[in-house]
Amino acid sequence: MHPRQTRSIVTRINTLVSRAVLHKTDSEPGVQTLQLRILADEDMQDVEHVEPYGFTSSPLSGAEGVVLNVAGRRGACVGINFGNRNVRVTGLKSGEVCIFTDEGDKITLKRDRHIKIETLHLEIEAQEDVTVDTKIYTVNAAQSVRYNTPQFALGGEGGCDAAIEAEMSVTGGITQTGGITSSGDHIAGGISQVNHTHTGDSGGMTGKPQ
Repeated sequence: MHPRQTRSIVTRINTLVSRAVLHKTDSEPGVQTLQLRILADEDMQDVEHVEPYGFTSSPLSGAEGVVLNVAGRRGACVGINFGNRNVRVTGLKSGEVCIFTDEGDKITLKRDRHIKIETLHLEIEAQEDVTVDTKIYTVNAAQSVRYNTPQFALGGEGGCDAAIEAEMSVTGGITQTGGITSSGDHIAGGISQVNHTHTGDSGGMTGKPQ
């Protein structure tokens, strides 16, 4: 290829594709727009940010990306793939995916079908119901676990074996269907079910229950 032809192709490519640095985003419109600096000193306003369906983000100032000039026209450019290298999650294995923010929140799709969520506050809002189907369900709460609900049920088809390995306090009434087996004492109205005595039919005091 003649050197003149090579220079012409490079010139056309540079006209079509440029690297850019982000100044500011406007995420209010249907298509997010960007304020960019192209090359060394060329500023561009209201550049449309092309994003995939189902995913959107607002990059931080200083993010780097690519501007495509559609049909080679500066007035018809779009920005793609803007990211901040100083907060990018590193060290992913081949095939892994991570959604992240500069504050440290992460959702990582790891190998061996393992998903990890890292954050300070996690909220799940489902208008109707939430169902978890699994073999083992573990909650490690360093301070407390709270259920704000008018009704709580354990069990289902086949019954339920529930073991509580901690002290438990209940505020409100309890209705029990079926027997209760205990290896310790029961205190009812301040009276021990194991150590209480009362007046005998013929005087004196009875012994403790046997």
